[in-house]
Amino acid sequence: MKYFLLSLLLALLSACGSSRKPPSESDLQKIRFDLSQLDDKGLRGPEGGKTALDYEFCIPRDEALRREVEGIDSSLVVQKAAGRIGCSPEQYLCIGNTHQARFRAVLYRLAALSYVDRIEQAFWE
Repeated sequence: MKYFLLSLLLALLSACGSSRKPPSESDLQKIRFDLSQLDDKGLRGPEGGKTALDYEFCIPRDEALRREVEGIDSSLVVQKAAGRIGCSPEQYLCIGNTHQARFRAVLYRLAALSYVDRIEQAFWE
């Protein structure tokens, strides 16, 4: 019985491991800002003055695709606007930020989507 439980536990733990492949070079090229400037919490800047980085990208105006990106990135705000990135009237503007758990994995998953052409830093005026 002891070995059965141990085997079951090992099987469950191995099933919990990530089956996600590392991002491809072409996916990484879609992220148009420097991730190395961000700490593990998704913040940048000096101690006592750290800020998150906001980013934007466009997706086709399709509700299933909208739900997919919102399921990947809980920080997203999805709008019917062009943004600085220049989404067309047939696209949604998606704005997110890096101050979230596993922000790098989130960005890599978004960049891997075939309908996401690029992810740019969002600048506010």
